[in-house]
Amino acid sequence: MEAMGGEKETQTMDSTNKGNDDSSVGIKVLFFARARDLTGGLADMAMEVPSGSTAHDCLNKLVAKFPQLEEIRGCMVLALNEEYTPESTVVKDRDELAIIPPISGG
Repeated sequence: MEAMGGEKETQTMDSTNKGNDDSSVGIKVLFFARARDLTGGLADMAMEVPSGSTAHDCLNKLVAKFPQLEEIRGCMVLALNEEYTPESTVVKDRDELAIIPPISGG
């Protein structure tokens, strides 16, 4: 796992101490721009959440792990499987959740 030289750094986050496959789902979280900076350079990470969790639940879990994300929480947008999504959307196994902070430019 390297954060320098364009290589991406990844991490795994497991919220389940026990249970079976029906009780949790595994998703991939992608961090872009400022969100990546606030997570210490992580490009992406695997995360397990209870079945039935929403994007909002995932975001709460991410902010608990990376409190600095609170800085952009009110202005970020989320994408689920490459489509913008509201925080109320339920995530499914193998979904990809992208954290997209505001981007400025000309």
